[in-house]
Amino acid sequence: MRLLNRSLGRLSRHRRGPVAGLAVILMGLLLTGGLYAAFAPASAHQDDSAAQIKQGRELFLVGCSFCHGDNGQGVKTLDGNQLGPPLVGVGAAAVDFQVGTGRMPAVQPGPQIPQKEVSYTSDEIAALAAYVASLGPGPAIPNPSDYSLEGLTDEQRQQAIVRGGQIFLTNCAACHNFEGSGGAMPQGGYAPKIRGVPAKFIYEAMLTGPQAMDSFSNGNLSPEEKRDIIAYLQSIQDNPGYGGFGMGGIGPVSEGLFAWLVGIGSLVGVAIWIAAHTARSSKEKAEA
Repeated sequence: MRLLNRSLGRLSRHRRGPVAGLAVILMGLLLTGGLYAAFAPASAHQDDSAAQIKQGRELFLVGCSFCHGDNGQGVKTLDGNQLGPPLVGVGAAAVDFQVGTGRMPAVQPGPQIPQKEVSYTSDEIAALAAYVASLGPGPAIPNPSDYSLEGLTDEQRQQAIVRGGQIFLTNCAACHNFEGSGGAMPQGGYAPKIRGVPAKFIYEAMLTGPQAMDSFSNGNLSPEEKRDIIAYLQSIQDNPGYGGFGMGGIGPVSEGLFAWLVGIGSLVGVAIWIAAHTARSSKEKAEA
């Protein structure tokens, strides 16, 4: 028992010593600094996200709520038609595409929202996308690594073009035609021209399916397959049109029919006109 009391007494004296106090202070400083380093960046990031979402909501209430509702729930007209669809779950990628291409805010509702000049800055578009993404989970804005072709060798690029062409002709050419020049759709809609469109917007369109277009999630088309389609479209854009007037790329059969009807038909018409207006001799042949 005495031995135990002596040991406790020695420990008590060490605790009251100056070295022990300095050690306690150092441990407290290290613990405080570690906790700050662990939690302060996350808090700052959360504060930035909250501020961005708040800015996005303010922009949304001014420019989008009339058609989509104050909380993105959508708005219907008195006769039951959809004035603006609900935005819960569409994700940030849909906002980045629609607003980044100038389709939204729309001038007026209709079967097809045309592309126009962009109304918001890049920071405002990011804020709107953050607010809509906060309404419900949905596709995020893709990273440049998802759609960029940089870093591919010439052989890899050619392989991507071949694969992308096969995927595009199977899934996209029915509406956009085989070279991405667009085409008419039922009920007043149309498939827009996608030649020359930035790769990010092509990727987002496949991911979100704007308007009448089908959506191709990463489960339907992997990011690599989407990038292959982008490689195919860029190869078409880079190739010159050796045939001259391409007629929107509607295909060789239609172009050949146009050549027969218009080209050869015009030549026949010119030949008939020349024959009708050629000077004729009024002299009669002498009898033999």
